[in-house]
Amino acid sequence: MGRVGIPLLLVIWLVVGAVAAGQRGYYNVSNHDCATIGTTLVTIVAGPLNYVGLNPEIDCPDAPEPSQ
Repeated sequence: MGRVGIPLLLVIWLVVGAVAAGQRGYYNVSNHDCATIGTTLVTIVAGPLNYVGLNPEIDCPDAPEPSQ
């Protein structure tokens, strides 16, 4: 694959993941909380695996409040 092949493959992988996130409507969400952003990022990183049945989702627990 050489010096160009692996980075090119990585870019294609991430572009496919970004397309999958767009098809799922993740870019049009008005609620930008931890879970939404995390799910969008994991979908992009999963790339083509989204099209073979992987549906990654992130659920962020509530962060603890600092003591006073």
